[in-house]
Amino acid sequence: MSVTDELIVNAEAYTSSFDKGDLPLPPARGVAVLACMDARLNPYSLLGLSEGDAHVIRNAGGVVTADEIRSLAISQRLLGTTEIILIHHTDCGMLTFTDDEFRATLEADVGQRPDWATEAFTDLAADVRQSRARILGSPFIPHKESVRGFIYDVSKGTLQEVV
Repeated sequence: MSVTDELIVNAEAYTSSFDKGDLPLPPARGVAVLACMDARLNPYSLLGLSEGDAHVIRNAGGVVTADEIRSLAISQRLLGTTEIILIHHTDCGMLTFTDDEFRATLEADVGQRPDWATEAFTDLAADVRQSRARILGSPFIPHKESVRGFIYDVSKGTLQEVV
């Protein structure tokens, strides 16, 4: 049995105990979380969130790209969120390569360079600040009063705010 098959069995078990079908569409806590996709980071457990509480947007590195601005604009303008939490983490894979290295590898493997940047970085705090600045500078994000960035320590389970 593949991992996907196992997860589908888990989904069937989840369905049998599912009782949250009446949750409203807008997130109950009015917050959007943008976090790295790393499997060691569980934004729901870390922040004490439940289903229906928040929009959780994830990508490699938790960086703000055009697609995250799109998601955050929809989250705020159509679904009522007013706060944004950014979460990067220690020991991130995005610290281990450069955009140029990855693009060259892809070009060697598939014969063309991607039209997107990986957004690799060398400094966690600096990238959190850059991501926050991209949100603050976007005309599409109306609520900027509470845009805060953090670094999660994967070995300690702690969350440190980046100022």
